[in-house]
Amino acid sequence: MGLTSVEEVLGPADLNRALLARQFLLERSDLGPLAAVEQLAGLQSQSPQTMYPALWTRLNNFDPQELSDLLAERRVVRIAVMRSTVHLVTARNAHLLRPVVQPVLDRALASVSGKFLTGVDRGELAALGRDLLADGPRTFAALGEGLSARWPDVGAEHLTRAVRTWLSLVQTPPRGLWRQSGPANHWPLDSWVPAPSVSAGDHTPVEQLVLGYLGAFGPATVRDVQHWSGLTRLTQVLTGLGDRLVTFRTPDGRQLFDLPEAPRPGGDTPAPVRFLPEFDSLLLSHADRTRVMTEDHRRQVFTVNGIIRATVLVDGRVAGMWRMDAGTLFVSPFGPWTARTTSAVTAEGRRLSGFLQGLPGAPVVVLPSV
Repeated sequence: MGLTSVEEVLGPADLNRALLARQFLLERSDLGPLAAVEQLAGLQSQSPQTMYPALWTRLNNFDPQELSDLLAERRVVRIAVMRSTVHLVTARNAHLLRPVVQPVLDRALASVSGKFLTGVDRGELAALGRDLLADGPRTFAALGEGLSARWPDVGAEHLTRAVRTWLSLVQTPPRGLWRQSGPANHWPLDSWVPAPSVSAGDHTPVEQLVLGYLGAFGPATVRDVQHWSGLTRLTQVLTGLGDRLVTFRTPDGRQLFDLPEAPRPGGDTPAPVRFLPEFDSLLLSHADRTRVMTEDHRRQVFTVNGIIRATVLVDGRVAGMWRMDAGTLFVSPFGPWTARTTSAVTAEGRRLSGFLQGLPGAPVVVLPSV
């Protein structure tokens, strides 16, 4: 696609295909798990097993044990970063991103627990939290007991929320390992994996965050980048990158920023059926989600208790939901599907079900549309 000095207009279909291409949902990628996590700017990981189907649906020949080993080897970590939610990111990016999003975590803490923490010294609490973790990872319940001994009049839930904010804590294995479970134990990032010795490069950390986002989710508006990261006042950052970015417009005139060489296939590019797990980053990384789903479908996928349901993409857009129950994968379409679409969904669902259960030919049931 040639670029000119006049800002080209990108419609919803163009934005959809650009996003799918960068998320490896038009064609599965041959990248290994470590490189994929880096390219995808991390994966949502509130639920510790969803990162496995998230990469299965994006990578060729994905071996979940490879990702599990990366987590055990501390080359990837699960840590609260963007929007103060737990993500799977590379160890390098954890050290880069965590200080950049500190204002986001501070703001979230203040909105929920700020009034309860009056009189609690930030430095003292962080130091005590680190002391309590000196002998190894602990759960928030155990941390709360230790912190409450110093501040007995402050609720333990507020103290643990504060220590999570004021210390960079990772969730340690075995939680998150393939087909394993364990308590949500926490340990300081710099104790779990030391910061790498790398040069600052040509970009500030916040510029690196923005560039990483555009590579994984662009083209995007300033508001999109802010929604994904939780940061504010990023207009100056994006405009300050100058000729290192290219710009486009939406049909209603909003400015879009992008990397010059990033893929932007045409809106008529075929898009295969894909299954996305709960909390998938594709659905959570733009302020304007209309490039992947309608507002009516968003209300069905995003529940009032904060769960983002597992979804099915048909022609690049959310067209239904899926769930596993007693060894069977159930698919719930949002509207009528053709026989061809139903067949494609069933075939892809059978492959996913087999991956999740280690069973060839695992059963799939497509329910009547709702």
